[in-house]
This record gives sequence, structure tokens and C-alpha cells, in this order.
Amino acid sequence: MVEGNSSQKIGLSTATIISMNAMIGAGIFALPAVLANKVGPAGILAFIFVTASVWFIAQALAHVAKRFPQEGSFYTYTKQWAGHTLGIISSGTYLFGILVAKGLLVQKAGVFAQHFIPGVPANTLGTIILAMIILLNILGVKMSQFGQRLLIICTALPILTITILCLTKMDFSLLTPFAPYGFGNVLSATRVVIFGFFGFECAASLFGCVQNPKKNVPKALTYSILLVGALYTLFIGAIILSTPLNLFATKELPEVLKITLPEYPWIVNIINISILSAIIGTIHSMIWASGCLLLSLFKKMKNPILKKSLLKNILNKKVCILLSGLVIYVSFLVIKRQDLFFSLAALFIVFSYITSIITLLFIKEEWQSGQNIKTLIGIATALMIFVFAAQDLIQETAKLFN
Repeated sequence: MVEGNSSQKIGLSTATIISMNAMIGAGIFALPAVLANKVGPAGILAFIFVTASVWFIAQALAHVAKRFPQEGSFYTYTKQWAGHTLGIISSGTYLFGILVAKGLLVQKAGVFAQHFIPGVPANTLGTIILAMIILLNILGVKMSQFGQRLLIICTALPILTITILCLTKMDFSLLTPFAPYGFGNVLSATRVVIFGFFGFECAASLFGCVQNPKKNVPKALTYSILLVGALYTLFIGAIILSTPLNLFATKELPEVLKITLPEYPWIVNIINISILSAIIGTIHSMIWASGCLLLSLFKKMKNPILKKSLLKNILNKKVCILLSGLVIYVSFLVIKRQDLFFSLAALFIVFSYITSIITLLFIKEEWQSGQNIKTLIGIATALMIFVFAAQDLIQETAKLFN
């Protein structure tokens, strides 16, 4: 994550790129298989719906950040209407959800790194990658503005390349049947699709680091969400139009595309490089941000042991980065079902979104300006995704005991 100060703040383009980098991760490469097995071609509708939903949520978060640009983000926002305790819970659930989500990314990192180092187990490779990223963050190695731009190129360009190649193989007969599992599953899939958008809120958290933030933060949120939403929709749409979805029942995306695009054998390497660059960049940025958020959360708590540890510098940013990394590592080792990652992350993170933007409903000026129409739409769509995530979490938990 790029940090700004009063003498060197980032511009609109950098803020947009940082937000895009926070969103684009391994999730987009994992989604085709999930949609193929549970939704069918109608999964494209889930992407369109979630893009619109996230935009409304983002506009509300930008307004909250504009009104309360202090340290603490979700704690600060929720506290305004619900008090200290729910503020702590909101911030804690967001932090937990993000760290659980990164556990899935570490799992995927190990799987795709194994393509280049086949003799080493995926879990070992994932552990090594995570340990290196944690170490870099503890040493204070943060991604520069140049690094952010390089990362988005390394991630987005292969996605666009795959999209274009798949579109050359379009077969509209593959759209039939359009919703083989029913349209109810399209809405249920929103808790999976939103996984690919988590991280958009980092633009709102950059309020104090961006030039002319009242103007540029909402723009950065809008541009990043629309660009990523369009990229995701085109990518998934191209795959649906070119690939028999039953292939995803037993194969990962690289192997499926190797069948769909046999004349481009290099496509597997491109996908693996793209996924690894996306994972490493996303985890690197989010571990730093999570460490900062955890330290801020400790400062807000009234526990005397925590206060003493903070005063003695026992609890500092480096320790919080290490703790964040450990939570990611535990989720990486313990959670084995991909659907459980999706449901847990969506449930906890969306809860924080909802409790934060409800604050706007208690501000008279927001009603007078008409902004709360967007806020209400954002809350309604977020609640729907939250309910589906809760239902799926119950089902996934039940499977663990059967």
C-alpha cells in the first residue's frame, strides 16, 4: 500500500490503480469453476449485479470517509451511530474477513507456483511465499507507485489477452441452457463474485493520502470498480462463450484453457505468472494495511494489558503485521473448502460495510442532498449478499460434520 504525507500525496490515477490492485487477485481465476458448477452461463448476470452493488456501497463508504477522515476507518464510521463496542466488532470482522480471504490466495499461490517448481508440495510453496511477503512487510518494504503500475500491467494484460483469444472461439450454442441450476443460484453466486471485488474500500482509506480527496477519492472508487467490473465481466463472458463448462468439473482454469486454446500452449505459463503476480501484490499490500488496521484497533480497545503493551512498544506495527500474517497462515492451513473461504470472507466483510455506511442514515445533510438514496440501495444489496453468505456458511459448516 502506498502511504502519503502532506508533502507528497498521490494523484487520481495512482489511487485508482492501488484500488484496482487491491481487488484483482486470484479470485477472478477461481470463479469460472465455481460458476460453471453451480450457476452456468447465467453467472455473467451475477457479475453485472455485483459490479452495480459494489459501486453503490463504495459511494456510501466514500461519503463516510469524507465526513470522518480519521484513523480507524470501520471503527470510526460505525462508532458514530452504534458506539464503541460495535465499532470494535465492525473493524474486527472486516480484519478477520480480509485475512481469511488472503488465506485462500496463499493456497492458490502454492498451487500455481507448483507449475514452476513441481517437486515441492503446494502447501510448502504457499508457506514460503507467505513468509517472504511477511518478512518484506516487517522490513518496511512497501510497494512504490511504479510498483503499483507494474503490477496492474502484469495482472490485467494477461486477463485481456485470454479474453481476446477466447472471443475468437465464440460459440453461442454454449449459452444453452442459460441457467441450468435455476436463477436462484445466480443471486446466491453474488457472495462468491463479490470475493473478486474485496479491497475496493482501500481507496476510501486513502482519504488522507490523495490530492484533493473530496473530489478524487469518489472518482478513484468509481473508476476502479467500473474498470475491474468490466474486465471481470468480459473475462468470464469470453470463457463462457468459448468453453464447455463441464470441463471445470475436474480441471483448473489453466488446463481448461489449454484444451480451449490448443494452438496457444504458452497460455498456461501466462496464467500462472499473472495469478502469482496478482497474489503477491495483493497479499503484500493487504498485510501492510491489515497490520496498520490491527494496531489502530488495539489503540481503540480499553483493555489495560493492551494499553500497557502499546506504551512499552511491545505492540507495534511490525508485531501487528506478524500477527496478521499468522492469521492468514492459520486460515491457509485449516480451511480446506474453497466455498467456505468465499462464505466466511463475504459474511464478515459485508457486515462491516453495512455497519459503516448505516452512519449516513443518521446525518440530516445526507438526506437533504439525496445521497442516502444511493446509501439505501447499497445497504439493501449488501444485506442480500450477506444473507446468501450466511446461508452458504451454514451449509458448508453442516458438511464438515457429515
